Amino acid sequence: MTAALGGVIDPEIKKPITELGMVESVVVRTDGVVAVRILLTVAGCPMKDTLRRDTTAAVSALEGVTGVEIDLGVMSAEQRAALQTQLRGGVAEKEIPFARPDSLTKVFAIASGKGGVGKSSVTVNLAVAMAAKGLSVGVLDADIYGHSIPAMFGVADERPTAVDDMIMPVPAHGVKVISIGMLKPKRDQVVAWRGPILDRALVQMLADVYWGDLDVLLLDLPPGTGDIAISVGQRLTSAEVIVVTTPQEAAAEVAERAGTMAQMVHQRVAGVIENMSFLPCPHCGPEHRIEIFGSGGGARVAATLSQRLGYDIPLLGEVPLDERLRSGGDNGQPLAMAGPETPAAQVLAQIAERLGGKPRGLLGRQLGLSPVGR
Repeated sequence: MTAALGGVIDPEIKKPITELGMVESVVVRTDGVVAVRILLTVAGCPMKDTLRRDTTAAVSALEGVTGVEIDLGVMSAEQRAALQTQLRGGVAEKEIPFARPDSLTKVFAIASGKGGVGKSSVTVNLAVAMAAKGLSVGVLDADIYGHSIPAMFGVADERPTAVDDMIMPVPAHGVKVISIGMLKPKRDQVVAWRGPILDRALVQMLADVYWGDLDVLLLDLPPGTGDIAISVGQRLTSAEVIVVTTPQEAAAEVAERAGTMAQMVHQRVAGVIENMSFLPCPHCGPEHRIEIFGSGGGARVAATLSQRLGYDIPLLGEVPLDERLRSGGDNGQPLAMAGPETPAAQVLAQIAERLGGKPRGLLGRQLGLSPVGR
């Protein structure tokens, strides 16, 4: 039985499930039915059907087996940590500075229920607005598949410098930036990773990058509630989630799922941002709002999440449509820097002020000083 199960290969890690500690129990009944309990690395593993099929085929081929029952469970945090240590060859994982209980960095995960709501544009402009107020800001592009942050900062062709085992983030408009797009050999190379590999990439960008003493770290999450959102919740339990939506009902409904996901991984929702809220009338002025995508989506998401999660979740701001917000992202000149007087930039600046607050000063910072002999 052990030899048969040893022939079942995890489709993501490419190792036998017996070596990975994924087989929790095997029970052979008197009627010839074999019950196998397999522990998945993460809940909702996309390859679980493959594991079920391959395990059933391997056990069914044994003589005397009349049937196979597969029960799928999920590894505990301790089992998952042991697996990760095993995959690293027994080497202890590097520490994520922002996960330390004494970390003074505010960490915000920018999330959305669906793509196309301008989540990355909001992230970039919030970062630039915070940096303009004197804060030390970092941006981690955690959207592994749709990494657009480097282009929006105008550093799509830049590569980070490596100093021994430490990666230096790329500076852009006063912000420290890192993205998986900067670590690929070619800009047009496609990233097709799943589960544990995605988690490993996230940990590398958090632990192997020399961020220095940040006041704020913004993580641009992929849309939806997939592997990266789960990993961020597990790795950065103190991170707060900011949900970005647009006014229409369809976007608001899925945005609520992103906020609910935060509760599942024990994170707090800091607020909701409604992007593309309205178009200031080009004839009458900004007091006349042309609501192209409807209205009220952001307020509806904030109210629903407040009721669902049991604490007040504010609508942080309504960002109006502005063609320059789009063009600024295309040419690497964020609107918060290129047009701070525009209505959209002003709303983003107000949100940045509310979230970032003041620079934290020297308290708790490492000054790099050492005593000298007298």
